[in-house]
This record gives sequence, C-alpha cells and structure tokens, in this order.
Amino acid sequence: MPPSSMQQVAPYRDSPNLQNYDDPSSGVATHAHSPFDSSHNLSPEPTLGNPTHRPPQPTPTAPYMPVPQTTYQNIESRSDWLEQSQRASKRSRIIVIGSVITLAVLIAVGVGVGVSLSKKNSNNNSSSSASVPAGTNPNDPSNFPKNSALVNSFWGIAYTPLGSQLPECGNSLSEVIEDIQLLSQITTNIRLYGADCNQSSLVLAAIQATQVNMSVYLGNYPADDNGTAYERQKGEIQTALQQYGAGNVVGITVGNEFILDYITAAGQSDPNGPAGQAAAAMLVPWINDTRSMLSSMGLSNISVGNADAGSYFNNEVLAAVDYGMANVHPWFANQSIDNAAGWTYDFFTSTDVALAQSLPNKPKMFIAETGWPTGTSSFNANPNDGPSLASVENLQIFINDFACSATKNGTGYFFFEFSDEPWKNITYGGVEGYWGLFDSNKNLKNITIPTC
Repeated sequence: MPPSSMQQVAPYRDSPNLQNYDDPSSGVATHAHSPFDSSHNLSPEPTLGNPTHRPPQPTPTAPYMPVPQTTYQNIESRSDWLEQSQRASKRSRIIVIGSVITLAVLIAVGVGVGVSLSKKNSNNNSSSSASVPAGTNPNDPSNFPKNSALVNSFWGIAYTPLGSQLPECGNSLSEVIEDIQLLSQITTNIRLYGADCNQSSLVLAAIQATQVNMSVYLGNYPADDNGTAYERQKGEIQTALQQYGAGNVVGITVGNEFILDYITAAGQSDPNGPAGQAAAAMLVPWINDTRSMLSSMGLSNISVGNADAGSYFNNEVLAAVDYGMANVHPWFANQSIDNAAGWTYDFFTSTDVALAQSLPNKPKMFIAETGWPTGTSSFNANPNDGPSLASVENLQIFINDFACSATKNGTGYFFFEFSDEPWKNITYGGVEGYWGLFDSNKNLKNITIPTC
C-alpha cells in the first residue's frame, strides 16, 4: 500500500508492562509478549481408533413349544409287552423333545449373536462416519476438507500452538496438524516465537504429514538468564532440523522484543543507550552462535534474524542479522481504525525499513506482528484504544485495508494472529487474548477474507 501521506509517527512500545496500558498521557502503548518454554522431548503419539462399547445384551430365546403327548385309553390291563412298549415309547418321546428344545435354543442363540454383531457393526460404522468429515481419509492428514470461507490472501501469519508454555506443555501433534490444515488455506508463511514444548518439531512434522505448501520462520525466545533459555531452545531447534529436515525452514529468529524488555526493566527508552548496548552484547553472540550451528549442520542457506518492537531495534543487533521483524500495532499506538492500515505502512517504512537501509548489511525487513483485537477480558478491561473499539467489525476493516495492499506492494508481514489465546486473558487481561482470526476453538470469526 503506497503511503498516502508520510505522517510523523511517535515511538510506541510493545511491552508486557501494563502499568500504563491504557494511559494516553504516557505517550507509550504497550503490548504483552508471550513466554514460550519447554524442556520436553517429542514422542510419537499413539494412533487412536474409534472403539465402541456396548453393554452385554440378553441372549434372545425362542418360546418353548411342548410336543403333543400320546395318550392310551381303554386299556384295562397292563401286559409286560405293553409296559416295555410304553417305556420304549417314553424314551423316544424324551429324545425327540430334548432334540427339539436343543435345536430351538441353538437357533435362538444364533439369531441373538447375529443381531448383536449387526448392531455393533452398525454402531461402529455410525461412530466412525460421525467423527470424520466427509471426504477425509482419517489415516492421511494430507487428505482434508477445504473450507470455502478460507482464502489464501495473507502473506504470513504469526502462530503459536496452544499449550506451548512451560511447565504445562499441553500441545500435541494432532492439534498442530489441524492448525496447519487451516493455516495452509490462508497463507504460505508462518512465524514461530520460540522453540519450547517441541514447537519446532511439531510444526515441521505437521507440515510433512499434511504435505502443504508452507514456509516457516522458527524462533528462539531467549531471556536474561545467562543463556539458559537460549541454549535449551537451540537444542530443540537442532533436534527438529535433524529429525525433519530443513526443507520448509527459511529462517530462525533469535529474540523477540529482547531489547524492549531489557531497556524497559532498566528504566531506559533508547535502544542504542547503555541498557540497549548491554542487551545487544547478549543477543549478538546468540545470533552468531545460531549461524555456527546451522553451518555445522550444512544449513548455511537458512537465514538468521531478530524481532523487536518497531521503535526498539538496536543498530548492532540489526547489523548482525539477515532480516529484522518489527512488531507494528496501530492499536497500541492509539490509531483510529480508519487510519490504522495507512499508519502501519508509514511507520514501518519510515522507521524500520529506513533504519535497515542505513546499515551496511541492509537486512530485509518484515512486519512481525500487526492486526486488530476483537474483544477484551474483564481483567484490565480495555475495550478501545481511544478512538476505536476492539471488535470483529474493526478487524474486518483492517484486513480489508491492509492485507491485500501490503502483499501487492511487496511488504512481507505476519498477521497477528492465528487464533485467540485464552491463557493471556488470565496472565495479562485486556485485549491480549483476542487477536486471532479464529477463536480458541478454531472457528473462523465472523469475517470475510478478501481475495487478493
């Protein structure tokens, strides 16, 4: 989208500190980041069928039909012959009656078993067909029904599998496969934030299982902890690349808002000031170490980058990467929805692209996050950014104004985000849990995705 007017834009913050969350007088907008941690290993999940259980059924029995008895009348005296004859006849009748009863029981049992098996098979078939969408092969994740409401119009999507936070790590391959099936219908690029809870392995495994066209920017989300989080996630990424290959991996992003968080904690605001330089002294070695890891694996073709809030890139960090990803949120900059798309483009080009072009390595710049929230929790309630509401209607406006235009003018961006994240409502409140195109149950919100 060409800028209609290159307006002067003030710096804004994208931070987990919510003290000035909705205070316009602070001149600073804030946004909570997402911690992604894990030390678990990926283990294959068992393949589950659809067993059905029926309580024991009573065996049907045929009604007993008595055999007519022969009577002897007008016999006044009993001879030996007659007694012998009657005893023989009685034995014959007992044999016949027993045979008939046995046959009847066998027939009844056979009928009962046949009916029971028929019902069981019918129930199994019914259960199986009800749990699998029409046209889907349950044993082949690449064969899945397409949603006509989904259009491949977004350059990229910011994505984190639900349940990817330590210590719970509640994500699963089956859930990630469902996510990738949906994501593949709206984009061909996704970015991850961290590698904890086996995110890297799960995503690459799901892409291979679904056989979709998807490129991935993996992420390493380090913390100020003497490299513990970095090293843990480096190991997760290395394992994923060794096990699933790098065919779908185009980049590894080291750090997400690391400079912002560090200088904010130090009470500073200049990303190139003392605190910013101290943060860079940690980040740059991690970036270089990631390059060395890739080189040792014969994967030097994979780019290495860094992500931060749009106004908080440190020059030394940006000079050390192949690409930079800027979080640019009109909501946190208190922009009206009518001006949101234009402001996003102007801010990104005048602040982030301009900085990158001034550096010797001229790293490629992406918008790492942009979007519009659709609601707010009661905790730290924040129903508007000043001029505009958090709503599905305004999300639709932002999509219409930004998505296709940005793609057409060559702006690489990751729309924020795939689905709502309920855990953020508890941890941060406000609008933090309501940025998804899909709700937390993976239902597309009441929006229309344009065809670009």
